[in-house]
Amino acid sequence: MQKKARAHVIIKGRVQGVFFRVNTARAANRSGVCGWVKNRWDGNVEAVFEGEEDRVNAILEWCNIGDAPAKVSGVDLEWEEFAGAYNSFDITS
Repeated sequence: MQKKARAHVIIKGRVQGVFFRVNTARAANRSGVCGWVKNRWDGNVEAVFEGEEDRVNAILEWCNIGDAPAKVSGVDLEWEEFAGAYNSFDITS
């Protein structure tokens, strides 16, 4: 059985106004992880990803690059205790 993981991230750079949340949700769904993504007041994007550890790592790799025209300058990552709190991946406000 695959180890479960939960990652809480702040994605920095030009990540608002460039469909970053929508593309993150698509990538998370392709990776099979649950959680949420939202814009922050400071121009960054915040997200929580839960699922099998290798799948969470795959979405984290994606977050470090994103899709054009986004330009990711950094990702602050905090590993948290897996909670199994989500059944889907959502874009929140």
